[in-house]
Amino acid sequence: MKKFIALLTAGLLFSGLATAQDVDSEHARKTLEIYTRIIGVETAKNLGNVPEVADYLAGELIAAGFPEEDVEVVPLGETASLIAKYRGDGSSGKAPILLLGHMDVVEALAEDWERPPFELTSDYVNFYARGTVDNKFGVAQLTSTFIRLKKEGFVPNRDLIIAFSGDEESGMTTTRMLAYERPDLAKAEFALNSDAGGGDLSADGKALVYLMQAAEKTYVTWEITVRNPGGHSSRPRPDNAIYDLADAITKIQNFRFPVRWSEMTQTFFEETGEQLGGELGDAMIRFANNPRDEEASDRLAIESSYVGTTRTTCVVTMLQAGHAENALPQSATATVNCRVFPGVPVDAVKAALQQVIGNEEIEFKQLQEATESPISQLRPDVVAAVKKAVHARYPDVKVIAYMESGGTDGMHFRNAGIPTWAVSGLFMNPDEMYAHGLNERVPVKSFYDALDHWSIILKELAGTN
Repeated sequence: MKKFIALLTAGLLFSGLATAQDVDSEHARKTLEIYTRIIGVETAKNLGNVPEVADYLAGELIAAGFPEEDVEVVPLGETASLIAKYRGDGSSGKAPILLLGHMDVVEALAEDWERPPFELTSDYVNFYARGTVDNKFGVAQLTSTFIRLKKEGFVPNRDLIIAFSGDEESGMTTTRMLAYERPDLAKAEFALNSDAGGGDLSADGKALVYLMQAAEKTYVTWEITVRNPGGHSSRPRPDNAIYDLADAITKIQNFRFPVRWSEMTQTFFEETGEQLGGELGDAMIRFANNPRDEEASDRLAIESSYVGTTRTTCVVTMLQAGHAENALPQSATATVNCRVFPGVPVDAVKAALQQVIGNEEIEFKQLQEATESPISQLRPDVVAAVKKAVHARYPDVKVIAYMESGGTDGMHFRNAGIPTWAVSGLFMNPDEMYAHGLNERVPVKSFYDALDHWSIILKELAGTN
């Protein structure tokens, strides 16, 4: 690991992407060390490896001077969460601030990747590995910031509490435990999430806008199943479970839910469109001015980075069918994952899918309870702190609220009555955002540029003036 860090540092300086001060400070080295170490542990579901990461992070915090009683690894099934309290002096009289992130990642098949998915590598332009974005970037940056502030002797005027979950990408059992079963965390005034938000860069590296995630769509998944008596493959029958399921999948693929909007999403498209410019930026502005402009909404519908902000979306993500190569299938199942626009009932989405498919024989099974969460209205002190951090890097960039098309731990904390904003320190081109996909990456420059992000925010919100 130390050899990798030394080679990377030399390469960055040679390539001109960073200065010695950027990459060779104690804080930079510690952040990269933590990042490298936790990415090297495959923390996908059902592997039982999250506790290893939680124990490692706990050890780093204790070694930096945090009392053992303030650093807690909480096992839960095969995973775990981490709670670490940075005790304040109480001089502000304010409730704690929660700092959120998750230690688990989505699965990655090594044979599909160009680089090893569970080893941090770099070409001096990007870092590559599963979790580089989602969410080991945030976990490493927050943990190293706690270590940095402790070594600097910083004493906050209220408690700061890290609450890292261990299965955000799957069952969210640890998330629910943290949000609903810990009275000490429930006292928080608000939460800041490292797992979303952040800045958009254009293809040429220009900073366009900084986004504070203040809402997110409802996450819900159904399995749709076709059943059939089956039979011998040498005696095909007119009805076939796989063919019937394929027909249903095609209908889902071709269906678009109605356009939806809110004042927040209109502002998002107006501001982003003005900064982005060009044909896509024009479509954003036209949509912001008139969401019923079908030409504008159709243009945004083909942009994976933005379609989720315009409507509910459903997509087939997994398939399972048949039982033998020489037998007609007795069942065929597709997993349909939906991200539902706030205010739209989950039952209405199910009814729409059933109507589109038009086959009453297809079974729908909802895999988990859907969690609808409210919008967290922006508050001036949090916005001011985020602006100070962002403007230290990009003085003219606008900071605006947006709705996340994906789902994060924030939905449960909002649902528990804790206002939550996601404010990652990461700036990158949204078209390069391969979280959950192949060859996930983070710009090296963005990694180092983010090193002061959380320090500035926490000192603004919990510093003694």
